[in-house]
Amino acid sequence: MAGVGGIAGRLYRGEVSINFVRRQRLWYAISGLILLISVVALLVRGLNFSLEFKGGSSFTFPPTASTSENAISRVVNAAGGQNASVQFSASPSLHQWTVQTGALSSDVTQNVAAALERAFHLAQTSISVQLVGPTWGGQITTKAVEALIIFLVVIVIYLSIAFEWRMAVAAFVALIHDILITIGVYALTGFTVSPTSVVGLLTILGYSLYDTVVVFDKVRENTAGLLTTQRSTYSDAANLALNQTLVRSINTSLTALLPVASILFVGAGLLGAGTLKDLSLVLFVGMLSGTYSSIFIATPVLADLKEREPQYKDLAAKVARRQAGSRSAQRATAETGSASASTAATAPATGAAPVIATAVTVPGASAELADRDTDEPPEQDIDNGPEQDTDNGVAVPDAASRTGDTPPRPVTRQQRVTGSTQRRPGARKKRR
Repeated sequence: MAGVGGIAGRLYRGEVSINFVRRQRLWYAISGLILLISVVALLVRGLNFSLEFKGGSSFTFPPTASTSENAISRVVNAAGGQNASVQFSASPSLHQWTVQTGALSSDVTQNVAAALERAFHLAQTSISVQLVGPTWGGQITTKAVEALIIFLVVIVIYLSIAFEWRMAVAAFVALIHDILITIGVYALTGFTVSPTSVVGLLTILGYSLYDTVVVFDKVRENTAGLLTTQRSTYSDAANLALNQTLVRSINTSLTALLPVASILFVGAGLLGAGTLKDLSLVLFVGMLSGTYSSIFIATPVLADLKEREPQYKDLAAKVARRQAGSRSAQRATAETGSASASTAATAPATGAAPVIATAVTVPGASAELADRDTDEPPEQDIDNGPEQDTDNGVAVPDAASRTGDTPPRPVTRQQRVTGSTQRRPGARKKRR
């Protein structure tokens, strides 16, 4: 856990960053492929609506030694129940067969129940018959669609007031993305779409929206005053916000997915509870899709919308020019350093002769004085005035008094090392 906390801290401070926003084309391509598969499955296979939506008759009875799926289908079809759907539910406390047909008249319904009693030696009281009219099923479908539309409209209005309309549009795109993926999974798997599934769908849309709003709130905090400071582009600030909330989003999603997965795989898979299966599947798929969309879809869409504004276009251009200038300066410095190092490394191999300073003697000064002056180390200057050679009594003019063709003083070895070629005006060397 300490490692996870360290990574979260580094992501929050910006020391480690995953570039989600700048790779939006990759995320759009992945989502587009998933949505294409979902739409094709929906058009080809369609949805398996439950009896509450499409209307019809349902026959439930316990199993016997002679019951099987094929045998039940033959008996029901022979009695007038066309397009029968047979399903067996098993749990530690309950084992039963469920047969669903289209809308049947009361006479045909009685004939089907009597045929099942005779074929499988069932008691009349052991068969449970449920009739759902197509009108009631149509009302359920209409109410579900109306609830979904009202939910989306209210969410868009709220986000437009609390944040801005671009954030509302980005959140709306993410919600539609989650709805289509969830419906596509139901079409691919053939799971029954029941009123319970609709309730679960509205639940996961709220969960997905909650995660998106948390990220958008951090984006708003990071982009406050961005046009004034001009420290980064809107996309960079949004990407930083996404990295700062990444670990939190993952932890929240995992915490919510673990109990839902237990309901789906244990409650529906092992216990055979149909209602739990309808609810847990839509929750599991929707939460996964909601986490994905809040990270990879909502924030990149928001950044794309904001970067289209003129002020943020100008900001991006200024930041790009500043970064290009900084890179050019660093590159020029690196090239200069490399050239200097290369010159220093190749200088001995070129055969260049070393520079030897030529000592120019002052008229009247002896060769011994010039040699002594060249080899002596620098000594303390004690007073001002023209420099006087005490051995020969010859006054040497200083730098300020040299004019015309007066030759310069000899350059000493110490002066060659330190880079200084003359003493202060009026300074005189101390005699040993």
